[in-house]
Amino acid sequence: MCGITGIFDTQGKREIDCKVLTRMNESQHHRGPDEGGLHVEAGIGLGHRRLSIIDLSTGQQPLYNEDQSVCVVFNGEIYNYQQLIPELQALGHVFHTRSDTEVIVHAWEAWGEDCVKRFRGMFAFALWDRNHQTLFLARDRLGVKPLYYALLQDGTFLFGSELKSVLAHGGLPREIDPCAVEEYFALGYVAEPRSIFKAAKKLPPAHTLTIRRGQAMPFPVEYWDVRFSLDAKLTDNEACHQLEERLNESIRLRMISEVPLGAFLSGGVDSSAVVAMMAGLSAEPVNTCSIAFSDPAYNEAEFAKIVANRYRTNHHVEMVQSDDFDLIDTLAGLYDEPYADSSAIPTYRVCQLARKHVTVALSGDGGDETFGGYRRYRLHLLEEKMRSAMPLGLRRPLFGALGHWYPKANWAPRVFRGKTTFEALARNSVEAYFHTMSLIREPMRSKLYSNAFKSELGGYSAIQVFQYHAERANTDDPLALIQYIDTHTYLVGDINTKVDRASMAHSLEVREPLMDHHLIEWLATLPSSMKMRGGESKFLLKKAMEPHLPKDIMYRPKMGFAVPLDRWFRGPLRQRVRDTLLDGRIVDSGMFNPAIIHQILEQHESRARDHSTPIWTLLMFDAFLRCVMDGQESREVRVLENATI
Repeated sequence: MCGITGIFDTQGKREIDCKVLTRMNESQHHRGPDEGGLHVEAGIGLGHRRLSIIDLSTGQQPLYNEDQSVCVVFNGEIYNYQQLIPELQALGHVFHTRSDTEVIVHAWEAWGEDCVKRFRGMFAFALWDRNHQTLFLARDRLGVKPLYYALLQDGTFLFGSELKSVLAHGGLPREIDPCAVEEYFALGYVAEPRSIFKAAKKLPPAHTLTIRRGQAMPFPVEYWDVRFSLDAKLTDNEACHQLEERLNESIRLRMISEVPLGAFLSGGVDSSAVVAMMAGLSAEPVNTCSIAFSDPAYNEAEFAKIVANRYRTNHHVEMVQSDDFDLIDTLAGLYDEPYADSSAIPTYRVCQLARKHVTVALSGDGGDETFGGYRRYRLHLLEEKMRSAMPLGLRRPLFGALGHWYPKANWAPRVFRGKTTFEALARNSVEAYFHTMSLIREPMRSKLYSNAFKSELGGYSAIQVFQYHAERANTDDPLALIQYIDTHTYLVGDINTKVDRASMAHSLEVREPLMDHHLIEWLATLPSSMKMRGGESKFLLKKAMEPHLPKDIMYRPKMGFAVPLDRWFRGPLRQRVRDTLLDGRIVDSGMFNPAIIHQILEQHESRARDHSTPIWTLLMFDAFLRCVMDGQESREVRVLENATI
């Protein structure tokens, strides 16, 4: 795992300032503390920070082809590189290293822009072809690895693994995009392809960007997408057998490493399945890492211990105190953009623990999206049955009125929250799912924003993100539709972002075997009844894992990786929250209605409502304004580097 960055003159061959390029590169030192390298020539500069995983002795970057006319900087892993090397050698290419990075330059020479279609892995890379005066950028299919870019007014093109490296150039205007703010307060993250700044973008997953000097700036090009055909004709037993084979293959590929390797083990189905398969593929005990919480309501450590004991892993556990809330500014400095998933705190801690013992860790991330594991999926399907019984033209006014007047009952299980159910039934499928996924729902967002900010939004709503992906999903199946939406939104913007920044903060590489695109393509051919059956989520995965895992692990209620925000904001963080949100940077921004913020705090402290999620979302936005907008991110990064190196 590494960090990449660069500067490209799209119009001519102006000299690259090596001091600026070095500053951009060193801003990502935490991503690659082992080595750093630059390539500079007329009008182009590439930077790389290396975390050594494969080919430790000769895998330095930037890396070149035989005559050094093609140069690449690369973040990630190409898992099938050993299969591609002989194919490229047969075409006449000569290899000077044993690294997966060198496969990229020769694959570009052999197949051009289509080279990415041959790669199986997680990656973001930038390749310079001097003979064709072309800069080629690519990002992996599921967006595991990040890539930001910006075109400045003078024709200078910037890119980097993290937004901080682009900001380190000094020429990027820090003008906030109001639409990105709306997406953040609705979803908890800024959805691809936006960034929080108007002048910068994220390269979307499964896209490439080919820039030729002297030509107009092109649009990114998509090279892959998942299609839910749901047409496989397999029995349950046949599907279980094939799934086990595919899991073994995906995990085996991700166990290739020249440095210590292990796995996260939360005690849930996904990470337990990964560890079980790893144990069968390894001659040595698997290294596993778990976080235990002092608050029993959030602690899954005993379930992780059951799996660790069964497979005799080298198990490492550390206790996280319930009041572990001192990471707010650190997280803001890591994520660069506002990011509101509070599970970033325990994720940061488990990565910190894992790095003490391994350099590479496998995770179970992606299992909920691909196997149909979220509780919200089951509830959405129940609502879909009710929605299908009445036309939208009747449902919208009837249930809209009931939802408006019915009292809110946050304290009750969702199935008994009449207001929530009525609001869902008054909407179409995409509107309802967006409503479910919104951290702060539309009525509250509208009240929270100031009139001046709403004017800047110009009517934009984050639901347009979901509508865009729903139109491309090419399926009417209710479960497949929301799986498709999640794969392009929540998985990329929330899960992968969280894990990448938290792991890279500790120079830890995390690999996600449940996001292997071959596995995802196969699962998309299976009928939804193999993912959700009789109200049981992840039906196929659990059925396939029955010989390998105790039923107590697989068929217990899902806990999640949560922190006690509600208690924090009524207790130890109460005054800090008040000082921050009522008289801080967030008020000075002019984007919000102070009276509504005050009302939110009063209702939460009095226990009239649980507003812990909106409060956390506001806190993290305030941290972004202080740490990034006010230029403190470089200080935060230096503090973090000193703590982790």
